Amino acid sequence: MIAPDYLARIAAWSRGLNAGEIEIARAGIVEKSYGTGEFIFARGDHFEYWTGVVSGLARMGIVSRGGKATSFAGLTAGAWFGEGTVLKNEARRYDVVALRDTRLAMMDRSTFLWLFENSVGFNRFLVGQLNERLGQFIALIEYGRTLDATARLARCIASLFNPILYPDLTPHLEITQEEIGALSGMSRQNANQCLKKLEQQGLLRLEYGGVTVIDLERLRNYGD
Repeated sequence: MIAPDYLARIAAWSRGLNAGEIEIARAGIVEKSYGTGEFIFARGDHFEYWTGVVSGLARMGIVSRGGKATSFAGLTAGAWFGEGTVLKNEARRYDVVALRDTRLAMMDRSTFLWLFENSVGFNRFLVGQLNERLGQFIALIEYGRTLDATARLARCIASLFNPILYPDLTPHLEITQEEIGALSGMSRQNANQCLKKLEQQGLLRLEYGGVTVIDLERLRNYGD
C-alpha cells in the first residue's frame, strides 16, 4: 500500500479527500512501469483502471486502418486519465503508448466507483477533470482543421500546461523535440523548425532535454 504523503504527491485529487477516503484510495492503487514505445493499452482493450502518470511521458491517440497516427493528448507526470471509460465500463477507444520509460499508478475500478459514489471531494475533481478534457478535445478538433504546423505545435505545448489536467507543472517541461513531434503529429525535423520559430518570437526557450515556456498565453492563442 502506498504511503499517504506519496499519494498526495502523485495525485492532486487526493488532497481533497478525508482521512477515510484516502485509506480506501491507497488500498486500491498499484504501480507498474512501461518501457519506451511500449503500449500501455490498445484501442479495444478492457483496461479496467483509472490511471495516473507518476513519471515519464505517454501519448493518447489512435492509428487508422491506413496506418496514420493521430495524437489526442500528451500525458505528463501528474496527469490522470480514463475516468470516462471506467465509468462506462467499456473497451478503450484509443491507444496509450509510453514515449519514454514511464511509471503509472493504477486504481482498480471498484475503488474508483466507491470514491465516485461516496466522496464529495472526489466528485468535484471529476467534474472539473471531465470539463477540462472535453474542452481539450474540442480545441484539438478546431486547431487540427484550421491552423498551420507551427500553430498546432504551439497549441500542443500549451495544452500540457493545463493546471487541472496536469497539476504542479513548472514553466520548464522535460520533453525532447522528437517527443514534441510525436504529440503534434509531425516529424522531429518539422518540430525542430517550428520550435525555433517560436523561440525566435520569444514564446519559449529551447534547452537541453526540454523546453521552458516564456509566454504561455501567446502559445495558447498562437495562430489566432
